[in-house]
Amino acid sequence: MNLVETSQAIDAGEVSLGIELGSTTIKAVLVTDDFNVIASGSYVWENQFKDGVWTYSIEQVWAGIQASYAQLAVEVQSKYHKAITNIGSIGVSAMMHGYLAFSKDNQLLVPFRTWRNNITEQASDKLTDLFDFNIPQRYTIAHLYQAILNNEEHVSQIDFVTTLAGYVHWQLSGEKVLGVGDASGVFPIEEQTGTYDENRLNIFSRLDEVKKYPWNIKDILPGVLPAGKSAGSLTDAGAKLLDPAGNLQKGSLMAPPEGDAGTGMVGTNSVRKLTGNISVGTSAFSMVVLDKPLKAVHRDIDIVTTPDGSPVAMVHVNNCSSDINAWVSLFGQFAARLGLDLKADRLYETLFLEATRSDPDAGGLVNYSYLSGENITKMDAGRPLFVRTPNSNFNLPNFMATQLYAAFAPLKIGMDILTNEEHITPDVLIAQGGLFRTQVVGQQVLANALNTPITLMSNAGEGGPWGMAVLANYAKRGNDKSLADFLDEDVFSNPETMTLSPEPEGVKGYQKFIENYEAGLPIESKAIETIEEREKK
Repeated sequence: MNLVETSQAIDAGEVSLGIELGSTTIKAVLVTDDFNVIASGSYVWENQFKDGVWTYSIEQVWAGIQASYAQLAVEVQSKYHKAITNIGSIGVSAMMHGYLAFSKDNQLLVPFRTWRNNITEQASDKLTDLFDFNIPQRYTIAHLYQAILNNEEHVSQIDFVTTLAGYVHWQLSGEKVLGVGDASGVFPIEEQTGTYDENRLNIFSRLDEVKKYPWNIKDILPGVLPAGKSAGSLTDAGAKLLDPAGNLQKGSLMAPPEGDAGTGMVGTNSVRKLTGNISVGTSAFSMVVLDKPLKAVHRDIDIVTTPDGSPVAMVHVNNCSSDINAWVSLFGQFAARLGLDLKADRLYETLFLEATRSDPDAGGLVNYSYLSGENITKMDAGRPLFVRTPNSNFNLPNFMATQLYAAFAPLKIGMDILTNEEHITPDVLIAQGGLFRTQVVGQQVLANALNTPITLMSNAGEGGPWGMAVLANYAKRGNDKSLADFLDEDVFSNPETMTLSPEPEGVKGYQKFIENYEAGLPIESKAIETIEEREKK
């Protein structure tokens, strides 16, 4: 569309809004019906470790959403000389899983417990045994059951539990629902019915420690909807909450709220069976859409769903890019002391390109990027740790390669289970995330780590909020096509992609690195045991 056509589309409300609350950024994007981004806004935030729990404040949730939307609205006004008054469809997505519990008077009972917490091991283990289905620690039902086992006072007051995306959607629309992909991180989904597994709901309800409470699990969980369905509409109160300036009118169709895994699948066109994608950021996860059930229950492989309800094998790791960001920040501070004002992109690019000059095994250096606990390697807390021997080849290229190698290490360990034990190996994985902003470097490291070709799409930088805007547009169009056909035929009809295959020397080098990494895990465990966590000021 040209400027005039885009301006007319804004006037007519022929646009869709996607909002995603990620781990480090809240972002909003506005797209036209041809899926081009015409404006965006963002807000940087950070989780806090308070009273032994990783959390974000509800006040900051809304401050971030409003700031992102306001920035987007200003961009529209500046470019197209239009105020946004009518949006055809809106979708909200957020980091998956976690726990938000509310009372009958809609009061948050305990601070939001995010996916990053590894505090539900007892509940996770017991539910996995009871359900014969892997229940990771970050799942909403694990948080609820752990609160029950802990005899937490708030449990008796619960009227509703949901995820972060579900909470924001509820406040904007009044509807207590989730998209099926996000719901699959709340409670196991039955593929045939497309909703919570009835048998497992009954198993949970019959537990003696659960029966003493006045609520029934079936009544306090959000409803479940597949992609393409209407999940209500923007209320007047919701419009004012999103746009305190008062320009936005009520009535926008609301798409089922999704998790960031679902928007990652949409953003990489990976919802058809036997397709796969990887999303990397503060955390990382790989998704492979299954065409048949797994042979066994694996504690490091989660079964979630696509936004339209197909089972997905998910390897989720809690730590990925945060330690890289910390080291890059340190180099940036050093550059500033020398009087060099380096922009973030230049700093990352310069350091990442150094990694291309490294030894294949990163010189024998090892790094553990654990800002929080890591389920894959059974660490219940985080202690970032860099290790080398006196004879390691310690130089800048190897140091930066080690940071990239370490970012993907837990994902590699989890993916090996899927490959070696279930014999599931996608022909190619489509990746997205900020680590790939510097071309080739991170993509090649990931290809070598997984020994699998890795594809990047030209729209990879748009990320989750764009994927959510696409889902919002799909809901607006109705259900004349399956989600997979809609993405193939309407959204990705002429995709621009770049694929890198594994390099034999790089594969061997990464394998040597991962052997050192796994051998050194007891050091990380000891660091967690002996170095006390410090509250952030």
